[in-house]
Amino acid sequence: MQSIQIVRAGQDSGSSNHVGDTPRYIRMHANDNVAIVVNDGGLKPGAVFADGLALLEAVPQGHKVALAAIGAGEPVVRYNVTIGFAARDIAAGCWISEANLRMPEALELSGLPIATRAAPVLEPLEGFTFEGYRNADGSVGTRNILAITTTVQCVSGVVDFAVKRIKDELLPLYPNVDDVVGLEHSYGCGVAIEAPNADVPIRTLRNISQNPNFGGQAMVVSLGCEKLQPARLFPKGTIPILNGREPATVCLQDAGHVGFMSMIDSIVRTADEQLKVLNARRRETCPASDLVVGVQCGGSDAFSGVTANPAVGYATDLLVRAGASVMFSEVTEVRDGIDQLTARASNPEVAAAMIREMEWYDAYLKRGGVDRSANTTPGNKAGGLSNIVEKAMGSIVKSGSSAITGVLSPGEKLKQKGLIYAATPASDFVCGTLQLAAGMNIHVFTTGRGTPYGLAAVPVIKVATRDDLARRWHDLMDVNAGRIASGEATIEDVGWELFRLMLDVASGRKTWAEHWKLHNALTLFNPAPVT
Repeated sequence: MQSIQIVRAGQDSGSSNHVGDTPRYIRMHANDNVAIVVNDGGLKPGAVFADGLALLEAVPQGHKVALAAIGAGEPVVRYNVTIGFAARDIAAGCWISEANLRMPEALELSGLPIATRAAPVLEPLEGFTFEGYRNADGSVGTRNILAITTTVQCVSGVVDFAVKRIKDELLPLYPNVDDVVGLEHSYGCGVAIEAPNADVPIRTLRNISQNPNFGGQAMVVSLGCEKLQPARLFPKGTIPILNGREPATVCLQDAGHVGFMSMIDSIVRTADEQLKVLNARRRETCPASDLVVGVQCGGSDAFSGVTANPAVGYATDLLVRAGASVMFSEVTEVRDGIDQLTARASNPEVAAAMIREMEWYDAYLKRGGVDRSANTTPGNKAGGLSNIVEKAMGSIVKSGSSAITGVLSPGEKLKQKGLIYAATPASDFVCGTLQLAAGMNIHVFTTGRGTPYGLAAVPVIKVATRDDLARRWHDLMDVNAGRIASGEATIEDVGWELFRLMLDVASGRKTWAEHWKLHNALTLFNPAPVT
């Protein structure tokens, strides 16, 4: 995508927020023939912008207004990209929505620009640090957590019961341990475990269990009869556990367990040994290059690509300059901008890997009888996003401007620095789960409509796209990027604010999701059949 050029109308360049009821719009690029309405509550017919444009009909906040007449079949342009074609003649001042917009066909995956766009030369960013937990493998945790891995959903209730007891009885004895988390999921039994792609959920769970925030400890609770046996989840020698021993495993079907409480007692005893090791760890000063950040958006609206996601993109560039790793994801939410991504690839091999992931996902959706248009939700549309093309343009900007240096398939573990494309579904929970598996130690999540999303394993920083959301959800949003739309702050201002907040959170500062203990369940991506 070309660099964003925010063009405001209805607001003096030197003014700050809320100039009365003055109608205001934002155009993302000088070539755009549409803009989005900024005013809270939208605008009524007859509203006149500073440039003289008058609304012919009511336009909700965040929705598009035609800046000039657009004939039937002509392109509708936002972000300097054709996001659709007019389904009928549209007069200047009219509301443009899904109803009068025809979506373009998906880009072909052949003939794309390959590593043609040189990334801007940015000075290295040095001297920024955080206080983290150094692991034996060189990775760094931002939290010190005991994770209890489950091999099958059948044991989830037992693990949940045991975790409550561990938190009540043991955790207060180990003040250097932040939390105890059960890695519960719906996999492990009734699955075609030898089928093509059945390795995706297995490697996902294996790699989540090795997340840097778990300190190299792994504890497993198994039922005993499931297809995903502990030995298959953790083949011998794949993970150094508890001073070199194999994962500590509790099997509920073992003959030694007589009664429910004996199972619980066994889990608690095993957890106690793990907690002793974790409690000996201490935070130490680590360079910002040890951060592994996953960026994601959910409950998106038309402001996502104007405020929050560009600010995240700016912070992404800062992180890359500092030598850190940043992952952006969500296949269907970048698919319509694949030409922009392959052009930014650091080399042809990276571009080919991105194309391979797009092809795989196209085939996956086709098998299910849907296409990329199924992505855009009712909430996205209510927030002004007419289709997946428009949504994708706003989503991609989270990746900033750096060269894309690597690609991960679903469930794979990150092994390099820089800007990485981690191929995942767009579902918030599936994407977050796969980024956990890749090794992220901090998560940044933007939202326009609002979501209480959070993860137990890593801190989640929530970024609001609009002033109204930040005001109403003041104790759920960590950063208000809506100030960019109102003119109170720049993308650069909020990008630096977010970068510094990440360092603080990585050092132990709690996010709102952590404060309220908002933890969404892990959702393993399983493209294989269930028997």
